[in-house]
Amino acid sequence: MTSKQAPRVGFVSLGCPKALVDSERILTQLRAEGYAISPSYDDADLVVVNTCGFIDAAVEESLETIGEALAENGKVIVTGCLGAREDGAMVRNAHPNVLAVTGPHAYEEVMHAVHDHLPPLHDPFLDLVPPQGIRLTPRHYAYLKISEGCNHRCTFCIIPQLRGDLVSRPIGEVMTEAENLVKAGVKELLVVSQDTSAYGLDLKYTTDFWGGRPLKTRFLDLARALGELGVWVRMHYVYPYPHVDEVIPLMAEGKILPYLDIPFQHASPRILKAMKRPASSENVLARIKAWRDVCPDLVIRSTFIVGFPGETEEDFQDLLDFLDEAQIDRAGCFKYSPVEGAPANELEGAVPEDVKEERWHRFMAHQARISEARLEARVGKRMTVLVDEIDEEGAIARSWADAPEIDGNVFIDGATHLEPGQFVEVEITEYGEHDLWGVLVTD
Repeated sequence: MTSKQAPRVGFVSLGCPKALVDSERILTQLRAEGYAISPSYDDADLVVVNTCGFIDAAVEESLETIGEALAENGKVIVTGCLGAREDGAMVRNAHPNVLAVTGPHAYEEVMHAVHDHLPPLHDPFLDLVPPQGIRLTPRHYAYLKISEGCNHRCTFCIIPQLRGDLVSRPIGEVMTEAENLVKAGVKELLVVSQDTSAYGLDLKYTTDFWGGRPLKTRFLDLARALGELGVWVRMHYVYPYPHVDEVIPLMAEGKILPYLDIPFQHASPRILKAMKRPASSENVLARIKAWRDVCPDLVIRSTFIVGFPGETEEDFQDLLDFLDEAQIDRAGCFKYSPVEGAPANELEGAVPEDVKEERWHRFMAHQARISEARLEARVGKRMTVLVDEIDEEGAIARSWADAPEIDGNVFIDGATHLEPGQFVEVEITEYGEHDLWGVLVTD
């Protein structure tokens, strides 16, 4: 590196959208201080790896990625959830040559480590960054993280140990970021946190200001304000608290998308109690019915765990029955695996691996039938879709019912003239297990 060259940092981001937002903030700060971002290991002066450490597969992927970065570059700073495991000892034991280890959302600590091992060069031209910051998503959509941490103590989860209790961002700060993203061309905001519907609880819903206008730091006020920006607003990681009812009319009015990502995790009352989940399946079913009465287009996606300690065949059947009655549009499923430090590890009644596997397959097949039937009902209907990419066959888009990367797509054959970030109207002609096909509406 010559004295005139900007120091170059490579960056690898693993894990969930919350970690992706952490990565974007670090990258924004790096660029603000004059660092260049390298797309490869060999062209970088050092590498930052933002890790995930929640489940065993994520730990393995993170450790392998750190090893790869060390082998290819040699100078590696580790941040993220894996860095919080055992106060960093898990990473250092596996890779003692890393330069530094920090936990999640440790922006200042990461920057201090970068400064120590790769001091910045001051250049007033390189220091300028756009107000929306540096992002890792396509130009037309962005994740908007509204809080850190979680107040729940679910027995299978160590997120509070890694990320701490709920810490909400003031609503004025969140709205300013959202406004800057929209001004930069973002067409869809995906609201993320560990517990989106608890937003503002820690701040006692204090009043903040956006553009000189008072707003309470709470879920309803945030949804209402975001709905004024003229873009798609999609809510993720929502717990079905009673006050969520107040947001459903905004969906029915088209202010925000009629979409809720709710991690139900199970339906058996006994298993939910063992998990220490903050809801019961009976209340949830009643709430879903009430929501759909207000907003018939509401789409619900969720995640579930099978094979939790003590889960019986009867408990599992409760879960399948819940899927039938709730008519969940999209659902992911995980086989329970012990996470170091999680209280569930001490529960009796471990489910054999072959039983977990068999239940997982049954769950996925059961949910596939429900999802496919709900997609079939859209054939012949018109939908507004957002184009994500173009390939040689046509456009790949998403409807209001589909979050990027985790839900399905709407394929528009032959529409190669469209552009990513463009809204178009299609008529649905075909359906599959996960995706839809449509033709452009020209009238």
